[in-house]
Amino acid sequence: MSTISPLSLANGEFYPGQSGTVELVAGQLPSGNPVSIRAHVFRSFRPGPTILFLAGVHGDEINGVEILRRGLRVKLFEHLIAGTVVVVPLLNVYGFNNFSRDVPDGKDVNRSFPGSNTGSLASRIAAGLSKNLLAHCDLAVDFHTGGRGLFNYPQIRYSPDDPTAEAAARQFNPPVILSAKAPSKSLRRSAFKTLGLSVLTYEGGENLRYDGPSIQEGLAGIKRLLYARDMLKRPVNSLTDREPIGLSASSWVRAGRAGLFQWSKRSGYPVRKGEPIGVIHDPHGVRPNKRILSPRTGFIIGHTNSAVVSQGDALFHIGY
Repeated sequence: MSTISPLSLANGEFYPGQSGTVELVAGQLPSGNPVSIRAHVFRSFRPGPTILFLAGVHGDEINGVEILRRGLRVKLFEHLIAGTVVVVPLLNVYGFNNFSRDVPDGKDVNRSFPGSNTGSLASRIAAGLSKNLLAHCDLAVDFHTGGRGLFNYPQIRYSPDDPTAEAAARQFNPPVILSAKAPSKSLRRSAFKTLGLSVLTYEGGENLRYDGPSIQEGLAGIKRLLYARDMLKRPVNSLTDREPIGLSASSWVRAGRAGLFQWSKRSGYPVRKGEPIGVIHDPHGVRPNKRILSPRTGFIIGHTNSAVVSQGDALFHIGY
C-alpha cells in the first residue's frame, strides 16, 4: 500500500481502502472558539470517480442534511466497490446554529464562489471548499430545499452547457430534471467555470421542515447514481427505473396583490394555461377574491405554503 499514492484532502491522506474524516476550519465565533466543517471520506480499493455529496450550504435547509445523515448512519458509503465518496453533511455551521440561510454577516455562501481567503466569511467558506475538496472531485451533488415558506418538488437542476452533468442527472433519476443556468457566483456555476467540475443541484422540500418524500428521493437518487457508476454493487431488487419529467425553462407566478393565500393546485402536478391554481382573499372580507390563473402550460415544481402574502411574493414556480 505504501507504494500507492494517497488521496490528499484538506488535512488528511487516504490510501485505497481507507476511510476517515477531515476538518476544514471555517473561522471562529466571537468567543474565539473555532468552527470546523467535517468531511467524511470513503475510498475503495479499486480506482474510480470521486464524488462529493454536500448539504447545508444554506444553514436552514435541513432535508439535505438529513439525507446525508441517513446515508452515513446506514453505512451506505462504507460498501464502495470502486472510487471515492466525500460527504459533507453540513457546510454552513453558522447558519445551522442560528436557523439561518446565511452566515452572520448576512452573506449567502452560495453566491460567494469561488471565494477568497481574504474576503467575507461566506467567501472564505467558499474558498476553503473549492481548494480543499472541489478541486479533487469529478462530480458534486449539492442538496437544497426551497427558501422560507417555499416548497420545492424533488428535482435535479443542471447547467444546460454541461453534458456530463446531464448524464449524471439521468443516473440520479429524480422525478423532475430541470436544465437551467445557475446563478452568478453559485457553487454550480463557479465550479464548472473555474474547475471544469460538473455539479448537480438537488432541490426538495422547504427550509426548517422535514419532508419525508424529498428525503427518500434524495437518498434513492444517491444510490442510483452510485449504482450507475459501478461504485456500489447493484442489488437484484434495485430501485425501479422511471422516466423523469424533463424541463428546460421555468418562471414564477407572483402575487398581484396582498392578502390571505390558498393554493388549489400544488407542486408535483401538471397545469394548463388559464387553469385556476390558487386564490387571494381580502382579510377584511370586503374586496372580491382574486383568482390566480396559470400563465402557461407546464409542471408545478414549487409553491408557497405561506398563508399571508405581500404583493409580488412568489406563489408558484412552473417549469416547461
